[in-house]
Amino acid sequence: MSVAQNSEKCLVLACVDQKRFSHSREMIGKIVKKNDLVAIIQGVLPDSNSRRDAVAVVETVFNEIARSLSKGDAVQIAGFGTFKKKVVPARKARPGRNPFTGENIMLKAKPASSKPTFTSAKVLKDVVSGKAKVAAPAKPAAKPAAKKATKKAAPKKAAKKVVKKAAKKAAPKKAAKKVVKKVVKKAAPKKAAKKTSRKK
Repeated sequence: MSVAQNSEKCLVLACVDQKRFSHSREMIGKIVKKNDLVAIIQGVLPDSNSRRDAVAVVETVFNEIARSLSKGDAVQIAGFGTFKKKVVPARKARPGRNPFTGENIMLKAKPASSKPTFTSAKVLKDVVSGKAKVAAPAKPAAKPAAKKATKKAAPKKAAKKVVKKAAKKAAPKKAAKKVVKKVVKKAAPKKAAKKTSRKK
């Protein structure tokens, strides 16, 4: 095979790969990223300012799946699918062929490795194929608003308790003043009696 034929073959293969890539991109459509999942979970959570909680939920789920797979455990999510760890055996060095040039080459040996695999459940397959529909996301409950109201009402109750305590503390002082006034009133007639006796 001449150099010109090789270059033509390489060009054709590159064009085919580019078409495959563009077709696959059209098939994929929008790519949902981690931030998108966080935003979806944040919208479902009751507290609208709970981005930290949403991030914690997403990271906990992914970390737990990765941790379980690293141990060799399978992660099965009902209605979604199963994650498993697949062990790829080692490969010895072997002869091969370069698909672009047709040249005989020696392929390198590969050590044993492991990779995650995913098998989708029937429910997920039906949703993807259009046979079934996904349920609409649940709306956040309005219970936290009641909690906020109780939290706002709590300081008022505390303030009332403080006022009552202050009134109780002030009550003995008032009582003491009344006692002083009574003593003064009782002492006043005695003074008047002494003045009348002196005049006589």
